[in-house]
Amino acid sequence: MKLLLLFYSFCQQEKLPMTVQSCVITKECQVSEWLEWSACSATCRDTASPTGTRARTRTIKQFPIGSEKECPELEEKEPCVSQGDGVALCATFCQQEKLPMTVQSCVITKECQVSEWLEWSACSATCRDTASPTGTRARTRTIKQFPIGSEKECPELEEKEPCVSQGDGVALCATYGWRTTEWTECRVDPLLSQQDKRRGNQTALCGGGVQTREVYCVQTNENLLAHLNTPKDREASKPVDSKLCTGPVPNTTQLCHIPCPIECEVSPWSAWGPCTYENCDDQQGKKGFKLRKRRITNEPTGGSGGTGNCPHLLEAIPCEEPSCYDWKAVRLGDCEPDNGKECGPGTQVQEVVCINSDGEEVDRQLCRDAIFPIPVACDAPCSKDCVLSTWSTWSSCSHTCSGKTTEGKQIRARSILAYAGEEGGIRCPNTSALQEVRSCNEHPCTVYHWQTGPWGQCIEDTSVSSFNTTTTWNGEASCSVGMQTRKVICVRVNVGQVGPKKCPESLRPETVRPCLLPCRKDCIMTPYSDWTPCPSSCREGDLGVRKQSRLRVIIQLPANGGRDCTDPLYEEKACEAPPVCQSYRWKTHKWRRCQLVPWSIQQDIPGAQEGCGPGRQARAITCRKQDGGQAGIHDCLRYAGPVPALTQACQIPCQDDCQFTSWSKFSSCNGDCGAVRTRKRTIVGKSKKKEKCKNSHLYPLIETQYCPCDKYNAQPVGNWSDCILPEGKVEVLLGMKIQGDIKECGQGYRYQAMACYDQNGRLVETSRCNSHGYIEEACIIPCPSDCKLSEWSNWSRCSKSCGSGVKVRSKWLREKPYNGGRPCPKLDHVNQVYEVVPCHSDCNQYIWVTEPWSVCKVTFVDMRDNCGEGVQTRKVRCMQNTADGPSEHVEDYLCDPEEMPLGSRECKLPCPEDCVISEWGPWTRCALPCNQSSFRQRSADPIRQPADEGRSCPNAVEKEPCNLNKNCYHYDYNVTDWSTCQLSEKAVCGNGIKTRMLDCVRSDGKSVDLKYCEEVGKMIRRRTVTQPFQGDGRPCPSLMEQSKPCPVKPCYQWQYGQWSPCQVQEAQCGEGTRTRNISCVVSDGSSDDFGKVVDEEFCADIEPTIDGSKKMVLEETCTQPCPGDCYLKDWSPWSLCQLTCVNGEDLGFGGIQVRSRAVIIQELENQHLCPEQMLETKSCDDGQCYEYKWMASAWKGSSRTVWCQRSDGVNVTGGCLVVSQPDADRSCNPPCSQPHSYCSETKACRCEEGYTEVMSSNSTLEQCTLIPVVVIPTMEDKRGDVKTSRAVHPTQPSSNPAGRGRTWFLQPFGPGKCAIDLNEKQEDPFGVFIINHHGTFVDAPEAAAISSASRKYGACHMHSSGGIHDEAT
Repeated sequence: MKLLLLFYSFCQQEKLPMTVQSCVITKECQVSEWLEWSACSATCRDTASPTGTRARTRTIKQFPIGSEKECPELEEKEPCVSQGDGVALCATFCQQEKLPMTVQSCVITKECQVSEWLEWSACSATCRDTASPTGTRARTRTIKQFPIGSEKECPELEEKEPCVSQGDGVALCATYGWRTTEWTECRVDPLLSQQDKRRGNQTALCGGGVQTREVYCVQTNENLLAHLNTPKDREASKPVDSKLCTGPVPNTTQLCHIPCPIECEVSPWSAWGPCTYENCDDQQGKKGFKLRKRRITNEPTGGSGGTGNCPHLLEAIPCEEPSCYDWKAVRLGDCEPDNGKECGPGTQVQEVVCINSDGEEVDRQLCRDAIFPIPVACDAPCSKDCVLSTWSTWSSCSHTCSGKTTEGKQIRARSILAYAGEEGGIRCPNTSALQEVRSCNEHPCTVYHWQTGPWGQCIEDTSVSSFNTTTTWNGEASCSVGMQTRKVICVRVNVGQVGPKKCPESLRPETVRPCLLPCRKDCIMTPYSDWTPCPSSCREGDLGVRKQSRLRVIIQLPANGGRDCTDPLYEEKACEAPPVCQSYRWKTHKWRRCQLVPWSIQQDIPGAQEGCGPGRQARAITCRKQDGGQAGIHDCLRYAGPVPALTQACQIPCQDDCQFTSWSKFSSCNGDCGAVRTRKRTIVGKSKKKEKCKNSHLYPLIETQYCPCDKYNAQPVGNWSDCILPEGKVEVLLGMKIQGDIKECGQGYRYQAMACYDQNGRLVETSRCNSHGYIEEACIIPCPSDCKLSEWSNWSRCSKSCGSGVKVRSKWLREKPYNGGRPCPKLDHVNQVYEVVPCHSDCNQYIWVTEPWSVCKVTFVDMRDNCGEGVQTRKVRCMQNTADGPSEHVEDYLCDPEEMPLGSRECKLPCPEDCVISEWGPWTRCALPCNQSSFRQRSADPIRQPADEGRSCPNAVEKEPCNLNKNCYHYDYNVTDWSTCQLSEKAVCGNGIKTRMLDCVRSDGKSVDLKYCEEVGKMIRRRTVTQPFQGDGRPCPSLMEQSKPCPVKPCYQWQYGQWSPCQVQEAQCGEGTRTRNISCVVSDGSSDDFGKVVDEEFCADIEPTIDGSKKMVLEETCTQPCPGDCYLKDWSPWSLCQLTCVNGEDLGFGGIQVRSRAVIIQELENQHLCPEQMLETKSCDDGQCYEYKWMASAWKGSSRTVWCQRSDGVNVTGGCLVVSQPDADRSCNPPCSQPHSYCSETKACRCEEGYTEVMSSNSTLEQCTLIPVVVIPTMEDKRGDVKTSRAVHPTQPSSNPAGRGRTWFLQPFGPGKCAIDLNEKQEDPFGVFIINHHGTFVDAPEAAAISSASRKYGACHMHSSGGIHDEAT
């Protein structure tokens, strides 16, 4: 198509003008004659051209009416030259030969014109979607007139809009939705990179982890999926392009938890039982076993489950002469003298019960085959006989078994209670006869037990029919029954496997057990997706092979022997080669003749020449295919880029213009990229003579340009990028894409964009510079280093030896974090972090064990009577307690020091012929609750009657009132707070365990064994012996007391709710009212259960009474205090009922309860207007006697905490005497700044041991100086003549080693006196108290030696450390 352009159009009207119209009578304009010319404006004379102007004017005499002809000009000007001899010549500035053109050719602007829109095309959608339009339709139009000279472009030639296919034959569109595969197994290792990487070598990690799944898009129309056979196939519909699914994408990762295995925990071993048959119902042969057992205290989880992970729970020792039942002696009866005498030889009958092999009391008939214990020979001492105590109980066995080098022994002892008289009495035996030893645990140290291996794999048992339905077991569907086996062997401890006959066959663990097999799970995959489409459009330059692919997804992994996933998940094939794309180009035609401005227009312009000058020329353009064929304009508009210019400026030279020939063709290139080519022209005609035309700068005759070549230059653009790390590998495993570790540090690369230019500086594709568009440079991102701590230390010992305490372990800092590593936890001042968890210590794991009391050592022995008052001692040791009894001696601090029995006591050794009574029996138990109106008692039995009837036996019964927290206690459970979350050792995060401890707390605040609290809430019944057995009569049963737990029943009662806030009508403060409701609550009746609200129907049959009152107070007046007012708080609860007591004894004034109302003072200046604090008292009759004492914490520096504690363990304010309050602060003023000085408890500066004080005149410490040592000789030193003897003090054993002197320190005190400062004193004949450096008292002669030393060295000052310091130094 050719475009022709017309430059000028004169008749543009679309219709002819009117030929008639109204008019007015025409009157032409009339003007006057011209006036005279004015003088010439030029002030100089220019011979070349007139440079000045002169003017003349005229006036209008008649304005024109109805005439189109306007009035002529009223002013006329012309150039002029000033004449005359006095006029100078003018200077000339404009050297142009001719004036510039003031007119030029132009293009008449034409806007773009387009045709009307054509009809809409059909809708592209082939289905109907009611939710949203899914197709498009289009319409087009064409250009009728290209824009010429206009900046406004043509409008769009194509328009599209969404549409919906209509009609009955159009099917509904397919809908799409997301589907997910099964979650993979929970894995902990992906989290290790975020945690402590040292854990990566550990196996069987547990706790918090991550699991993944794959998400894919499927078609979800049910009607379109009807061709699928089964629901499983329908579920596994083939994947489609993910872009078709528009909803939110389901999560592909989630946190999960692998349960951590709980280790099996077992109790300590029980004591070895008696020798018994394997099976008491089948007693064969004489072979038997002694057994000891332990039980599982914490069931294990994980692993093979069950008790398979637990150690063996039963051990056996072969023994001879087994029996299933035996007699057990409960107590010995009184010694009955023979022949009815009152004293002398006799027998004691043992009270026995029948027990089985587990130690449980059974019917006596079962012991008919057992040997009944024979009576024990005894002696009932006569009045002059020696009296011995009863035998102590046998000690625990020294060894648990007997071998070649070990033999179990038990010891029991008795002591002398009274010596025999001088005449006729039976003498006391030798010391050796006061102790008996017997063998124990005589069985050999060969212990056997059954050892079990782990359960094997569950193997299907074909003899058992399959289930009709699936069964759920351990959360997994089970479809059939199988069998599991394990290995069971008999093991000798510390030796190894032995024959099975060594272990009790009846106790052999099972080797086979049934199991449930989980259902097989086959691999389930989706069908293949459709092939991805091949390129449907033509190919532009890319000659690579295009491929299409399809995939499928595993939605169920195989398990439990199911069919594996064998087929490939991904396939691809090559596409057919697409056609080469057609390209389009604009073709431009020759420029037309240069069109000038018409001469009729420019002829009046000065300097204008006809037929030459500037103009414009036009050309035609067409659209062609790349092969040259014709194409439509719209193709080029779409594909060929912008439209070439249709017009351009041109020049027709005038005669005075410089004229040149046309440019020649460029010279040829030699192929070198650095070469240039030229073209030339020459001056023609008269222009050769014109100087201006010879100016090569204005009119160059030669043009040069670089030869075209394929030389390109790359140049960087912009700044460097960040350092970017390479991405981790993506592994494909069974269709699951598993992202590799994402690195956050290490070596990476940074990039800078690169532009590619040709030799002419034009931007081209970066591929021509053999580059992918970037400059790469290696870089390093420093890896963050986390805070590194050590491994956990071992747990400390539990802070309490009885009950709940805490144990601590710690980590310490090894390396601080840097480069943004994980920060350290909060560390203490020594860079450690601690973990504290509750722990529980068995209150009976360490116990005090006492030996029998020694013979009463009379202080002043009368050798004739050998009787009187004295002291007796016994050994007290802390022992570790086991099931077999106390086993070994341990450090004393492990036992409770408050419970330590006395090691010495005063005693009275009866004189011959005096009454002798036995040791006191145990105290009876106080009835609960503790009350001073109840008593407890203990008794003793007379062993030897007095010879003289005048002498009587002392009272054999002692009574004492039951005082709370002295000899009677209440017990309550106490639950500790939850601990912090504790993870398993093999977990890095996730679920943990919080623990809390259950304690039994005595009313004085002391933790005791849980058994004391278990007795609370029991009903007890007792019985007493009314007729003891005699002769061959049946002994009385030993069970004198029975208990059973109280039934727990719900207790319903009415209870007040909380008062509402005080409501004041139409005011902010003042008098108002408040209300409350009543509710029905249920509790278990205990004091610590405050009840929970239930429906009122439970209290329907209960009379509405609260605290014994039928009058319900549901509303009362109240006061809302105004700002600044004083007001009284609500009444406090009534205090406990308290008696008036002295030294724990009730004075009989009755009990009192108190409550109070506190005063709240809002403004101190109103204090004088405030009411007094209100107190109310009321009498009560269930009071207790309380004692109050000051308690103090350990010193922390120069301060400590001091508080008052009531005898029930409650901290109170008041009650303790202020005058006896200990100091809470012991800081010295001025402070003790001298070296080796410290602030003493008397708030005075003192020197450390080994240093002496040098005091100033105002009695303040000036300095501490070192003290020399002086050795005082004793009797053992032959150089001295000092006689030394030690006072008899049975309860204080000597601690001074023989043959050694004592070291004393002399210290100046002051002139003329010796002051003694002692914590503990014992008088001596010199009337002064002195102790040596061992802490033992100094006797009189030794004190005399010290006195002589003090006289020799000057006066002395002795402290409680026994120091005498030399004044001469």
